[in-house]
Amino acid sequence: MRFICLFALAIALSAQTTAPAPDASKGLPPRASAAEYQGHAKAGNMTIAADFTQHAVSTAEGTLTTEDYVVVEVALFGDPGARTTVSVTDFSLRINGNKKLLPSVPYGMVVANLKDPDYVAPEEKAAKEKKSSSLSTGGEGGGGGNDPPPIIHIPLEVQRSWAKRVQTDAIPEGDRPLPIAGLIFFHYTGRAKNVHTVDLVYAGPAGKATVTLAP
Repeated sequence: MRFICLFALAIALSAQTTAPAPDASKGLPPRASAAEYQGHAKAGNMTIAADFTQHAVSTAEGTLTTEDYVVVEVALFGDPGARTTVSVTDFSLRINGNKKLLPSVPYGMVVANLKDPDYVAPEEKAAKEKKSSSLSTGGEGGGGGNDPPPIIHIPLEVQRSWAKRVQTDAIPEGDRPLPIAGLIFFHYTGRAKNVHTVDLVYAGPAGKATVTLAP
């Protein structure tokens, strides 16, 4: 029994070193007005504004990508001093007029699917240098163009930095003052070019609203 308890404790400590803290989301700075977003709509006394960024995760520190999810940057505006209770479960997405809405998912589900289009892994860099060296000397470099592509291992600290960026910019949940903004995620593996219409659907404490967005 003591061994089982120690094993469970080790797993919990390991999870704490790799998973972000649950209350660290700060969101993104809201823009000056709802009119600065692709679309906006009223829900009671609150205005919901949003941008659909497809498979791009536009964080404050640069753009990441995800093949299995699409992203909406949402902002909530209200009267001076207004507050609301924010929950990602209040949002869903309708793509191409589909009657079945896509529910939002926690940002933690997205982190394993993140990529940085500007990131060059050490293995890729070494392979490019090898190819360049082979071409400059007129040789094949031990296989040249016939070499298999390198196996990419993204360092854990790099993956954690990507996860931290997404966690920080995800919309904060709970009782919050307005305005507030941040990222919301939806599972969708289809190609962006096949998306023709997008509607962000809100059903929460402020009421109901549908925001039509650009695909």
